[in-house]
Amino acid sequence: MFNWIKKSEEVYYSLRKIPKISKKEINFLIEKSKMNKRKRCRLCTHKNEKDISHEMFIVHLKDCYIRPHKHQDKVESLSVIDGEADAIFFDDNGNITEKIQLGVFSSGKNFYYRIEKNIFHMLIIKSEYFIFHENTLGPFKNNTIIYPNWSPEQYDQSFIDKINHNSNK
Repeated sequence: MFNWIKKSEEVYYSLRKIPKISKKEINFLIEKSKMNKRKRCRLCTHKNEKDISHEMFIVHLKDCYIRPHKHQDKVESLSVIDGEADAIFFDDNGNITEKIQLGVFSSGKNFYYRIEKNIFHMLIIKSEYFIFHENTLGPFKNNTIIYPNWSPEQYDQSFIDKINHNSNK
């Protein structure tokens, strides 16, 4: 259909020499997000996990849990395409250091951020879905992602409520 290869319920790779994205492809990702347990889906426009530059178009539904994490060896940038979310940043002890309200350009909210390596971060989705473009360095190595012991592994509404409460102070 789109000349993509399915790596999992959540991950597709474009096989095109020149990848392109339209509303049709994004709608496909939204529908696939609705069908999987973790409520997320992405299209990778880089060739594979070993590429030096990783670019992804990602959809997260409102009830998607993005566990706080940090990358030991890479920077990351995010550009909003549609929807709203809060990006929450933490110190190593789980204290909130910054909250960035994200939205599309016309919302007046921040529509872009870039973070250095070793910064704990998470997204809390505020709209029905949040669509964004992410850029980071490759190759992908799962063992360089650090999850703190102060965050739950699975969705926990009381944890989200606590983060929302503490980030509004």
